[in-house]
Amino acid sequence: MAAKFEIKASTGGQFIFNLKAGNGEVILTSERYKAKQDCENGIASVKKNSGDDKRYERKEAVNGEFYFTLTAGQQAGHRQE
Repeated sequence: MAAKFEIKASTGGQFIFNLKAGNGEVILTSERYKAKQDCENGIASVKKNSGDDKRYERKEAVNGEFYFTLTAGQQAGHRQE
């Protein structure tokens, strides 16, 4: 099964998207968007920018787990374990 994006309703009438790997694991979660169209634009930005290694900022959480932030002028999405 191929990776896929899923848009979900979030708190306060906002939207988020998750990118799920072929095994169903969430590998990327977006910021919250006020409008569904903005969320869809975020997905387009991830598709456009995810192939560029310079767009990733690798980080370490306070609990020692690693995560990354994908940027495209503004934060497009992040994954924290």
